Amino acid sequence: MQDFRITGTGQLLELARRLRGAGHENIRQSYTRRIRRAAEPLQRDLQDTVRGLNISSPGRSAGRRGGASPTTRPLRATIAEAIRISVRTTGNPGARVWVDKGRLPPDLRRMPDVLNSGPPPGRIRHPVFGNRRRWATQAVTPFWWDRTIRAHTDRITREVSRVADDVRRHLE
Repeated sequence: MQDFRITGTGQLLELARRLRGAGHENIRQSYTRRIRRAAEPLQRDLQDTVRGLNISSPGRSAGRRGGASPTTRPLRATIAEAIRISVRTTGNPGARVWVDKGRLPPDLRRMPDVLNSGPPPGRIRHPVFGNRRRWATQAVTPFWWDRTIRAHTDRITREVSRVADDVRRHLE
């Protein structure tokens, strides 16, 4: 799963250089806030998508035991809470939306990638309640991250370009 970034375009690099030269802190704060606002709908949509992700299993055969999960940690909500935005105006300026794996429990750090693209796509294999002698296979809708980002890319690109043009006009 790739981070989504709008960074390093010539327009943003030139604008970051001019912002540093101008020294207007309120312009920089406004610029950062507006770019963050452009990325927030993507973050919310990614969170909603992962929360509503359909994960299904073929079910138990007759005579198999079952029961409630021994964990109180909901998988999809945990991943949704780890989706973050960061905005930079220096160095490599732009916005980034990513899953902060440091905010996930150690046993779930690979799960966002597995849910998005497998291997193989659309399939999750895991030990049953941690028992490495019994494995379960579940189906999931693959490429949820990629599809959601693709749906927002044009809008975010337009908004960031508009913000950069507004700030450039203000600096002139």
